[in-house]
Amino acid sequence: MTHDPLLLIPGMMCDARLFAPQIDAFSHDRMIVVAPLIGDAVTEIAAHILDQAPPCFALAGLSMGGIVAMEMWALAPDRISRIALLDTNPKAEHPDVAAAREPQIAAALAGNLHRVMREEMKPNYLADGPTQGAILDLCMSMAETLGPDTFVRQSRALQTRPDQQNTLRRITVPALVLCGADDTLCPVHRHELMASLIPAATLKIIPNAGHLPTLEQPELTNKALKQWLK
Repeated sequence: MTHDPLLLIPGMMCDARLFAPQIDAFSHDRMIVVAPLIGDAVTEIAAHILDQAPPCFALAGLSMGGIVAMEMWALAPDRISRIALLDTNPKAEHPDVAAAREPQIAAALAGNLHRVMREEMKPNYLADGPTQGAILDLCMSMAETLGPDTFVRQSRALQTRPDQQNTLRRITVPALVLCGADDTLCPVHRHELMASLIPAATLKIIPNAGHLPTLEQPELTNKALKQWLK
């Protein structure tokens, strides 16, 4: 394998299964690493991943994974050969959103993580389509595997995350900004902003996909990633 390893960072309460179609598509000619989100703050999570990561790698993160990927660029740009930011947000958490996490955290700690994920979060993430139910079930399985303590730690990290708009202006490697056309959590206009901040970024909008295009439209997502990895 002569290509740089591809390091993938999943979104909140997700694991490697979020990237199953990408692992299948790209693992034949490069090493794939899926990094867990371990820590109570974005900088701590990013530093932990960098400690375990190959010396040089291509980096792709979705949602919270994209937030962590931006922090990794801020910490160690010399180790990242290219970067892809999927369905994510470069801004600090809005105070109203941070406050809304508190009842979710309380519910998760009280044993109601399943309800929090199914009723308050995941149904709003996905575009309508024949695979929506199966993807939602997979999301629930990933969340239940990770458990309430992980939910709390990731929620706290998101509440205190830094604004990364200046970080984006300093990206000098090939960059892909990608999102689902129907993503209501991290909408298209947010990605247009990101692409405008990154010198020579490529912006890809995936039709008929919401917040998880890696699973909702894997072929189109893989096509965009393949072009980025060339």
